[in-house]
Amino acid sequence: MTARAAAKTTPKNERATLSAADWAQAAVELIAEKGVQAVAIEPLARRMGITKGSFYWHFPNRESLLEQALQRWEEHDARNLSKSLGEIDQPRDRLISFFRRVGKEKLTHEVYSALCAAAGHPQVEPVLERVANRRMAHLSAAFREMGMPEGQASNQARLTYSVYLGYLQLQRQHQTPNLSSEEFDAYIEHVIATLIPSGTP
Repeated sequence: MTARAAAKTTPKNERATLSAADWAQAAVELIAEKGVQAVAIEPLARRMGITKGSFYWHFPNRESLLEQALQRWEEHDARNLSKSLGEIDQPRDRLISFFRRVGKEKLTHEVYSALCAAAGHPQVEPVLERVANRRMAHLSAAFREMGMPEGQASNQARLTYSVYLGYLQLQRQHQTPNLSSEEFDAYIEHVIATLIPSGTP
């Protein structure tokens, strides 16, 4: 069935009330739960309680939906990064915020973990590269503002980010404390004390 034909068979109320953004958000949530490979039209339609014809009203194929879902998540991540690392004056406070937000942005980190597991996917790989580069640039800038030479700041940013990625991997293996537990809070404080120098620039 072509996109145009499918759209014609879709009830008008579905076309009027369900947007492309709704489909993209549902795909983001499915990626967080089951991974990139789980994104498919019919399962998503069932999950949303609608016909798959609604999908073809907005997208020509699965790849276009995945592209918009990834873009939606990346834009959300960039906004979060700006809040945690771009709007705080003191560089040490920015770095602390980066770690403490791990427990507050559950969906963001679950999606990123799922994307890491699909790193070789042609649509996923460039997203991961942009996100990692953006995050490490912010981390490196904060370390430089704290007085580190450029090379050392870059290395410290990589080390800091590798700890974050390692935690995501352990999380996928169910080897981390619950995000809302005191044990998790203690772990975050330990990471902060270990990786972020005390004092002000």
